[in-house]
Amino acid sequence: MRNKKESFLVNRLKSVGFAFKGAVLLLKTEASIKIQFTLGVIVTIAGFYYNISTTEWLIQLLAIALVMCAEGVNTAIEAIADFIHPEHHEKIGLIKDIAAGAVFIAAIFTSIIGLIIYIPKIF
Repeated sequence: MRNKKESFLVNRLKSVGFAFKGAVLLLKTEASIKIQFTLGVIVTIAGFYYNISTTEWLIQLLAIALVMCAEGVNTAIEAIADFIHPEHHEKIGLIKDIAAGAVFIAAIFTSIIGLIIYIPKIF
């Protein structure tokens, strides 16, 4: 019984390690996630500067996470699609466009959240 618990813990730690490796790889190799990360850092600095409320922090952090997660999933979908069908294909293009559209929707709503939080503080 004890070995199973240790095995489970070891497996969970390995999973966290793989996830961390994936996040670092994403940040190192993907231009779009670098932009999203930079924007996240900028609005985080703005949050400290404008002393946003706890609720605003929670919403801002969720919005940043949403866009970055969507960007990561989009990157994974594009990589899988390119691996499965390296040549241009109409259906693969459609799949990639839909994944990019999800990132776009997340980014638009995140921008609206940012405007709602910061416009009253700036003006």
